[in-house]
Amino acid sequence: MEHHNHTCADFILLGLFPRSGAGLLLFLLAALAFLVALLGNLCMALLILLDARLHSPMYLLLSQLALTDLSYSSTIVPKMAADFLSGNTAISCTGCGLQSFFFLTLGGAEALLLTCMAYDRYVAICCPLHYAVRMNRRVCALMVTASWMMGSLNSCAHTAYALHIPYCRSRAIDHFFCDVPAMLTLACVDTWAYEYTVFVSTALFLVLPFLGIVCSYGRVLLAVSRMHAGAGRKKAYSTCSTHLTVVTFYYAPFAYTYLRPKSFRSPAEDKALAVFYTILTPMLNPIIYSLRNKEVTGALRRATQRICPVNV
Repeated sequence: MEHHNHTCADFILLGLFPRSGAGLLLFLLAALAFLVALLGNLCMALLILLDARLHSPMYLLLSQLALTDLSYSSTIVPKMAADFLSGNTAISCTGCGLQSFFFLTLGGAEALLLTCMAYDRYVAICCPLHYAVRMNRRVCALMVTASWMMGSLNSCAHTAYALHIPYCRSRAIDHFFCDVPAMLTLACVDTWAYEYTVFVSTALFLVLPFLGIVCSYGRVLLAVSRMHAGAGRKKAYSTCSTHLTVVTFYYAPFAYTYLRPKSFRSPAEDKALAVFYTILTPMLNPIIYSLRNKEVTGALRRATQRICPVNV
């Protein structure tokens, strides 16, 4: 008879990169992407906090996205780097639970924040006369609070389940962080019912928001197409297409990973897809959403001049 282990013992993370020259190169690239994400998102959050000209709903949402990305990548990458460099890939049950909780909370919150940002742009361009009513600071604060609360509640449910199911197989998680789908492959009970809840959560937090974002930007592009040809119209097209590309990098791999049944998952494919929404997207977001924005670059220039004044 197969023994069911109901105690929560340590897990082993098998990691992302092989221990070879190629693996070291890939690790260095991932570390560089993490540092870019760290500095970019930290700079973005501080600029919005310190510059009064950026205290508007749009930039409040951007600051929340920056804080989410900052925390999101910091939940995953430092542990992955320590495992690769030290060779000690063990993680305690408590550590695994905390990593899973923060990962799911931040991932869900970011998915909803991106939707709020798309709605903000839709109202600003398609309903400019109603913007002050639909996107005032109170509404924006409610959006942010709801995003964080819904993300944390969803995360609590999934993390609690993952830590309380019996594991009777190897404790080695074939991933570079404590991802719930990867943990389920080690369970010695049938998890088909739980997989339906994962499907529902994925639809609510990823699929529906993504469809809403696509529709929102579609309406924006339609409104832009009615403008007179010029630099403003060209810039709006470029901005919308770039935003949609980054959003797709986040939602599509995330949704594809979580929508597949356990029997159809491939550890190597799951790890490759996870790189998009744990490392690449947090790096790209401050560049796409913020550093290309003239108001943000203006705030950065003013902050630089205050720190290092130059007398002409």
